[in-house]
Amino acid sequence: MKKQSVVLIAGDGIGPEVSRAVVDILDAAGAVIDWLPRHAGLAALEHGPEVMPADTLEAIREHGVALKGPCTTPVGKGFSSVNVQLRKKLNLYAAVRPVRSMPGVPTRFEGVDLVIIRENTEGLYSGIENEVTPGVVTSLKVATETACERIARWAFRYARDRGRRDVTVMHKANIMKLTDGLFIRKAKAVHDAEFTDIGYREIIIDAGCMRLVQNPAQFDMLLLENLYGDVVSDLCAGLVGGLGVVPGANIGDEQAVFEAVHGSAPDIAGKNLANPLALLMSAVMMLNYLADQQGNAGAREVAVRIKTAYDRALEEGAKTRDLGGDLGTREFAAAVMARLG
Repeated sequence: MKKQSVVLIAGDGIGPEVSRAVVDILDAAGAVIDWLPRHAGLAALEHGPEVMPADTLEAIREHGVALKGPCTTPVGKGFSSVNVQLRKKLNLYAAVRPVRSMPGVPTRFEGVDLVIIRENTEGLYSGIENEVTPGVVTSLKVATETACERIARWAFRYARDRGRRDVTVMHKANIMKLTDGLFIRKAKAVHDAEFTDIGYREIIIDAGCMRLVQNPAQFDMLLLENLYGDVVSDLCAGLVGGLGVVPGANIGDEQAVFEAVHGSAPDIAGKNLANPLALLMSAVMMLNYLADQQGNAGAREVAVRIKTAYDRALEEGAKTRDLGGDLGTREFAAAVMARLG
């Protein structure tokens, strides 16, 4: 693998612990990475007045790739989401969440293999809210032709490149006829014009969620607008063992940020209890991105080595407590490193 510069945002709470574990595993696997530490979230407030410092954004723009641990977002008050700021300011319009059954992690379902693609910049999740008068607030849902068409084309291209069989668009266009109506119209238009080799379906989201928990095998890829995608991707994580065993990526035309999708868990921070697997899986996605987008062929070999190692570790019972095991953060990292080929 040729040397690669990557911005590292350790994050808050358990973020520094899981980030350290992941960096150690990548180093042991032969990833030649020049890590560039930067701050975001509560950690950034220890160094200045901004939760999303300009130098963090500039570093990602310059180097194109970042790996990010979990960052705290206050509920119902305080500063706006660091994740939302990153996605908007860097135009990371495609959120990618692969969800698959993991060896050694038994759940209600077997053989789950889904990819959720979420539009990342518009919709209610953008947080455009106003107080009209005391006691009355509004939230604005925005959809544009540009963003709807862009995410549809990205999703179908992803499906074709990775040999996926079909894309199901989840929506509520029976009620939100303009916004969700635009989303499904652009998805179908892009499919019919450019991607007829990929299967295409539409389903109202409430019925779709019911069918997901009945039998997830009937779905291959899901395409959703922003808020729906946030909710459904976590629902799908629950099918395979939770947020500790799924990776995430936010990808644009120029930059990409790979992240753990779970919370910062401040209650267990510093106790060697956190599971680093989600961030490690995101780092594997990052390595594959470097191979695909930046021609760093050796990165894919490292990605395969790490994925094989953590699959084997789980299968052989090396698990953290959230997965029914007894290993700490450092011990799980050591178990993965011991199985690197």
